Amino acid sequence: MSTLFAESFLERPRRELAPGAYWVPDWLGVEEQRWIVARFRDWGRGPVPPRAAMIGTHEMSVQTVCLGWHWRPYAYSREAVDVNGNRVLDFPDWMVRLGRKALFAATGDRAMAEGYTPDTALVNYYGAQSKMGMHQDRDERSVDPVVSISIGDTCSFRFGNTSNRNKPYEDIALASGDLFVFGGPARLAFHGVTKVMPGTAPADCGLGAGRINITMRVTGLSD
Repeated sequence: MSTLFAESFLERPRRELAPGAYWVPDWLGVEEQRWIVARFRDWGRGPVPPRAAMIGTHEMSVQTVCLGWHWRPYAYSREAVDVNGNRVLDFPDWMVRLGRKALFAATGDRAMAEGYTPDTALVNYYGAQSKMGMHQDRDERSVDPVVSISIGDTCSFRFGNTSNRNKPYEDIALASGDLFVFGGPARLAFHGVTKVMPGTAPADCGLGAGRINITMRVTGLSD
């Protein structure tokens, strides 16, 4: 069914939280969600398994698997040098198309969407107790938009300003199938996940528990 007629359409309309930051609820249908969850399980089988990255001496509470480029705090590489040394999976062509479609849905800017070529994705799995502290996505050389897709349990997502982790910020509930895009003046806004709400995933999304978040980026790097 078109998201135009979804039950939550009037309750959760598309919004621009700040210039360059767009929230599009119910963007992915459940069949698409199930298909992506199946791909997530494939990615988790290697060649680089999901892992909790270390920030200093602190282990993150999310498990991450990377596509295209391997991310570790403050750097990208083709090989997972902090895991097992294997080269990460290539960035799939279908995800490039998905990123362009998402960017157009969020912004309505066809030229920008057609020119968008993400080359890496951080795919994070959040358990019931997982959180993500306020941070900027600034390890990329490119300032092209970040495209974020949520599947599974709803989370409380905090989107802030570009100066610091303090107010002003806004908390929104990102649910399964929601799209969030931030670029332009909002590209370096601080953002994070304050909590996951267990048991809120749709029964037919393909994920029994927890939350998957895919963030596509353009690194600006070359081999």
